[in-house]
Amino acid sequence: MSSTPQTVVITGAAGQLGGAVVAWFRQRGARLVLVDRSAERLGRLYGSGADLLPVEANLLDRAQVIERLGAALQRSGGADTLCHIAGGFHMGEPVHETPADAWELMMDLNARSLLHVAAAVVPCMLERQAGRIVTVGAAGALKGSAAMGAYAASKSALMRLTEAMSAELRDQGINVNCVLPSTLDTPPNRAAMPGADASRWVTPESLAEVIGFLASEAARAIHGAMIPVLGRV
Repeated sequence: MSSTPQTVVITGAAGQLGGAVVAWFRQRGARLVLVDRSAERLGRLYGSGADLLPVEANLLDRAQVIERLGAALQRSGGADTLCHIAGGFHMGEPVHETPADAWELMMDLNARSLLHVAAAVVPCMLERQAGRIVTVGAAGALKGSAAMGAYAASKSALMRLTEAMSAELRDQGINVNCVLPSTLDTPPNRAAMPGADASRWVTPESLAEVIGFLASEAARAIHGAMIPVLGRV
């Protein structure tokens, strides 16, 4: 981190990974624009302070995201970094039995949300000719797996969008990269997979460190990377 505080936009800030990313940047003195569906929940989790600017927004509502996040960025003086953490998970059916609403939900949460957030954040980075964008894909989306077709396809779409953004923005001084975690060690995942060896999973804190690195000046030469973060193997 530089001596000048970064302004970091974090979507999905109230989630398990979002909380670890918030903690990582907050410990390093960053100004944080925290985006989630509930500003009240953000307040319960993080309190208030000059370093925090909560934004309540539905990431599937493009006009709302552009209006509310755009207003927050005007107040904060722009964004140095975007950490797009928000997303969702679904599995259970084979492809031929996948309900339309499950497919649409995965594409909405994991791909369309990025389009809307990018529409709000990228223009201010282009004005500065500088910025860092980190998205969260999935190691499980590098190939299709049984009963995970909709999830893998939606995360793959996010990964391709990340690569396209990198190609579009690299010459404008903006780095765009993606982390690909395996299973995250969270209470919901432990409850869903009680027989699994959670010691091999990725902790939110360790993934937050990789995201923090990609947001730093040390990662200035990294563009369009898909970085596996696989925990203990």
